[in-house]
Amino acid sequence: MLHDIPPLAEVRRVTEKKRDAWWTVLLVDPVATPLVRFTARRARWVTPNGITWAALVLGLGAAACFAQGDWRWLLAGAALYHVSFVLDCMDGKLARLTGTGSVFGAWLDYVFDRVRVLFCAVALMGGQYVRTGDVLYVWLALAVVFLDMLRYVDALQIFKIRHGMRKQIKARARQARRAGAEREVAFMEDLLRDNPEAETEVGTRADADAAGADAAGVVAVAGAAADGGPEEAGLPGAAVAPVPTGVVDLHQEFRSRFPWYARFRTFLLRRRIRTHLVSGIEFQMAVFIVGPAVGALVPVTVGAAVLLLVFELAIIYKLLLSTRDFARTLASFDAQEKEERPELPAAA
Repeated sequence: MLHDIPPLAEVRRVTEKKRDAWWTVLLVDPVATPLVRFTARRARWVTPNGITWAALVLGLGAAACFAQGDWRWLLAGAALYHVSFVLDCMDGKLARLTGTGSVFGAWLDYVFDRVRVLFCAVALMGGQYVRTGDVLYVWLALAVVFLDMLRYVDALQIFKIRHGMRKQIKARARQARRAGAEREVAFMEDLLRDNPEAETEVGTRADADAAGADAAGVVAVAGAAADGGPEEAGLPGAAVAPVPTGVVDLHQEFRSRFPWYARFRTFLLRRRIRTHLVSGIEFQMAVFIVGPAVGALVPVTVGAAVLLLVFELAIIYKLLLSTRDFARTLASFDAQEKEERPELPAAA
């Protein structure tokens, strides 16, 4: 029934991500979300996988336009690519709204995205190579495909590493509880995801304690200043804090080095925009929409590629600092366990 679909404001809350690419937030969601609600109300035969297939077909249509090489066809291809991306965002929203998502649908969406980029890159740059005979376009095609794959492979590996660090910390907390210590662990990033404004207050131990206590009734521990000092952790510059119950902050060192980042991140999150301002989405839009539309394919592609690499390197650097916080957190567990373990009696 039509009355089963909630009002648009509720649809936005259910279907739109808390953090998304600025291109999606500003140029796609205002169109995609009302269309998803309309589809759920008036075209219930449409499925998320069906929209995924439609997005691929339009993406291949954009590639066919790009292959023609003429500026009119480039504009048509750019328009089709944008419509294809709108549909690509609609499939996930419809799945969340109607509860019809599936694991296979997620796989299909991911693979079709890569296929669309591959065909459009080859067609766009190939069409310009045929038109001009400039081999630079061949190299640009290779660069676009490589950077798109690099971005998503890197994101997957970083996710696996972060997940592994969190898993190890939770395991150590469970081990401590089995040993009789009352230890519960929460992660600062989870608390800030629900309350991003609190991040502007996290910088000193007092601020972290206050933010952690307000959010979860626990004390921030990882990376905070401690009475012991670096030597107790066995790590240069490590600050060992007790780990009874606490918030583990795996981004403490990054925030301490870049104190302005918290306010910048909060400013963007209030608008649902993630801080990774040039990711795979923005890169694709620059290459397949902005470049053809303004008639500056080479400079726009090169500029977008440079910005993508800069942001990827920044994420890798942030991961490096996070692994140091992770090592300090494990060291703090070791130090606390050593303090709690009774000394064995000396041999007679």
